[in-house]
Amino acid sequence: MRLPSNRQCAVEGDGKKMDQAPPVRNPFVHVLKFTPLEKAKIALMTVTLFPIRLLIAAFMMLLAWPFAFLASVGRSETAVEPQCLWRKLVDVILKIIMRVMWFAGGFHWITVKGRRALPAEAPILTLAPHSSYFDAMPVTMTMASIVMKAESKDIPLWGTLIKYIRPVFVSRSDQDSRKKTVEEIKRRAHAGGEWPQIMIFPEGTCTNRSCLITFKPGAFIPAVPVQPVVIRYPNKLDTITWTWQGPGAFEILWLTLCQLHNEFVIEFLPIYTPSEEEKKNPALFAINVRRVMAKALGVPITDYSFEDCQLAMAEGQLRLPVDTCLLEFAKLVRRLGLKPRNTEKVLQEFGNRARKLEGQKLVLDDFAQFLDVPVSDMLRDMFALFDEHEEKCMDIREYVIALSVVCRPAKTLETMKLAFKMFEAEEDGTITKMELAVILKTALGVTHLSVSCLFSAIDAEGTGKITFEKFRSFVEQHPDFAEEYLYTENTGLHSSPCHNPQTKSSLSSLNLQDTATAKTANGICPDFSPSDHDGTIDGLLKKHN
Repeated sequence: MRLPSNRQCAVEGDGKKMDQAPPVRNPFVHVLKFTPLEKAKIALMTVTLFPIRLLIAAFMMLLAWPFAFLASVGRSETAVEPQCLWRKLVDVILKIIMRVMWFAGGFHWITVKGRRALPAEAPILTLAPHSSYFDAMPVTMTMASIVMKAESKDIPLWGTLIKYIRPVFVSRSDQDSRKKTVEEIKRRAHAGGEWPQIMIFPEGTCTNRSCLITFKPGAFIPAVPVQPVVIRYPNKLDTITWTWQGPGAFEILWLTLCQLHNEFVIEFLPIYTPSEEEKKNPALFAINVRRVMAKALGVPITDYSFEDCQLAMAEGQLRLPVDTCLLEFAKLVRRLGLKPRNTEKVLQEFGNRARKLEGQKLVLDDFAQFLDVPVSDMLRDMFALFDEHEEKCMDIREYVIALSVVCRPAKTLETMKLAFKMFEAEEDGTITKMELAVILKTALGVTHLSVSCLFSAIDAEGTGKITFEKFRSFVEQHPDFAEEYLYTENTGLHSSPCHNPQTKSSLSSLNLQDTATAKTANGICPDFSPSDHDGTIDGLLKKHN
């Protein structure tokens, strides 16, 4: 598989098509590299500056608690009390305490650009890119409300601080919670500026800031003016990013506090007032605001979403590399509506049909007929992923393999069994080294892959052929076969950092390759878009193609 140089199906906010190259980096992966000098600095700071900064930050949190508790006592959740003098004083004191905390963490000065709008002008602030829990800085600077998980209010100390800023809570246990959350945001947004502004991270999850991923429509459903806010961390060493594959939460805190100085820039962009069409279509509103923010940041936009993030995280035996094409493929599958509901049945049917073609190459029209969809720009983009040599033809077996990975990323052996079934010779059920290379490079979403070491290890007798039973037996004995054979032989192929089984959080693990710790969740603003708005953006894009 290969990423095409440009795509035909990207859409501007007004519905016009535009060429747009997909991002070079996987937005859900952060690889942190250190030079020997940087390792030495971190080692020194770990035993000197780090514990001092950590203690000061903890003390500031404790110091803020009584003030937040005092200001929250007896406060109504449905109405806003007049901002009397003592409440204003508490607000100022808490802002000072929080600023001291960030200063102690190395954020000695914060650059603010533009003018923050008044609540009556823009009741909602949309922030991007979302890449870390350090993105809480704008919240402590403004004391604006945010959307939080309902469970967070019960956390000792932290829950009191959260309740002070009047968050909108969304509950996992309440099926109607998302709709209630949107209704509450609407109520506050249409209150004429009485309520504090609500800060929302529309991406819904953390990325590495290399692009802006799909904006969830929740922030745009109220159909009120919003103020886009972009944030940057222009540091030489990026210890800030806390995304799905990369350094873990504590490791990020440790490394950031070990830096002498950390830069943070926040820029308030002009207020964006939705048109009548955008008021009726939150997805269009979200696309247009994202385009404005991406232009201000100078980064590309991509239609990757949190669902693609889950694919990148999958714990199968074939872990996706950093620059896999399968994220692009998964996005196109989703937008074309090709993800089957009965996965196992459809994959088996596709496998049987592909086997009968015996490697026959398909042109675009044949590909469309195989999938029973019309030819479109999006389908051309998908076809181009498999047309590696630009010969205007593809092997449908590769599509079936890629679809299997996307639909069941953790079931590596099931995908390999399906692939062997499509490629194996009828007389003895074997495949060759070249065929194994095609299978594995497609399953990893890469253009080139050498499998000589792996094939030789499986084919111990030197027959030049292997069966699925031999492959399965080998994998059972070597569960980390990809790390042991594929990544060592293909030096340009970098596995996702969080899948490195040797990774540790100690300083000794800070090698030149990467550092990583797997996480189960990230981001400080959960997605609250109602289910009836899920897929709205994909539907809008599909309509224009």
